[in-house]
Amino acid sequence: MTLNTLLPVDPKVLADRSRSAGEPAWLTELRLKGLELAGERELPQLEKTRIDRWNWATLSLDAAGHATETNTTPALTELLPSENAGNALVQIGARTVHRELSEELKAQGVIFTDLVTAAREHEDKVRPYLLKAIAADEHRLTALHAAFWNGGAFLYVPKNVQVEIPLYASFMTEAGETLLAPHVLIVAEEGSSVAYVEQFQSGSEEAAQVVPGAAEVFAAAGAQVRFASIHNLSTSVIDVAYRRAILEQDARVEWVVGELSAGNGISDTTTYLNGKGSSADAKVICVGDGEQRLNLTTRNVHVGRATESDMSTRAVMRESATAIINGITKIEKGATGANGQQAEKVLMLSPTARGDANPILLIDEDDVKAGHAASVGQVNPEQIFYLMSRGLTRTEAERLVIYGFLAPVVAEIPLPELEKQLRELVERKLGQ
Repeated sequence: MTLNTLLPVDPKVLADRSRSAGEPAWLTELRLKGLELAGERELPQLEKTRIDRWNWATLSLDAAGHATETNTTPALTELLPSENAGNALVQIGARTVHRELSEELKAQGVIFTDLVTAAREHEDKVRPYLLKAIAADEHRLTALHAAFWNGGAFLYVPKNVQVEIPLYASFMTEAGETLLAPHVLIVAEEGSSVAYVEQFQSGSEEAAQVVPGAAEVFAAAGAQVRFASIHNLSTSVIDVAYRRAILEQDARVEWVVGELSAGNGISDTTTYLNGKGSSADAKVICVGDGEQRLNLTTRNVHVGRATESDMSTRAVMRESATAIINGITKIEKGATGANGQQAEKVLMLSPTARGDANPILLIDEDDVKAGHAASVGQVNPEQIFYLMSRGLTRTEAERLVIYGFLAPVVAEIPLPELEKQLRELVERKLGQ
């Protein structure tokens, strides 16, 4: 079923649901504008990925608007790393079932709550930023997200506040129930620093669903934000993730992304280096299996002078999975002294698996540095032979080679328990 069957939706119904949820008038207007744009825009045109053939039926107003209470809620100990239970948020379906922030961080002015609550209680901090980095008019998927998003998280860090402990969010689908469509908004004021970790997971084997997630990061002068995201959704879920960061002078963002869902997926992580001296680093791993169709894009846009960016994507494809890996470095006119580097590497474990690595440099300035590297291939037989000559079995040797391939990203997860979980998820997807 295509998205054309979902439209039009009665704007009055959407407005009434927004008001009944206690959302402010300005937020209702944003939703209505998103719905209007959804009727005008087309699906994004992704290279070698026919997403118009995917099942988008559950991306609807009915799914977004009927949050239901259930008698069974997973124990929070199953959803939260023990070290972070006091600074965490949990959303199941459209319901926020847990949110907690330490008194110490509250005293410093840090805000960490669900985005719907933040829109009501902290309008002055939410309204100037919401849907400014991810514009609803990009295409139909972003427009529908603007209209239907629910829950999500709002993280605000005041000027010069250093948050030492990572803040954690868990987003879980609810079988047969409401749409999980979280929107994450992070605002880091001048000179602040914070690490945010999120995980998307399926509550159980469920009917077909779409999970349209989005994240916006705004880093003021000198701010540093570390954003880690792990996706582990089931085969019946279409996983859509749009992430955007806007950096001011000397600000920095670090992305660590693990794309480990079992169904089809779209991932787009883009950083705008607007301020002089700003920097970005993105590390992405992806493991595809079965009949998965994946399209992953990492993009750095250099606008300010003396900006630096680095991106590294590593994908392992097995069985009949297919992945399109796009790395885009865009250096705008006037971004003198910019330095953009990127590398995309794909390891294929089956003759029927496919991975396309597409490094793209778009340079509109002379006084810059830019470089790219890309490789696609099978497991190196010489490496396997060497390890087997040292007494390892072929299975053990292949396992070591694969983990050595993924290690530069896995090691960057800023939470030990989550790093361990990521390793376990990789093992599971690789059938080991």
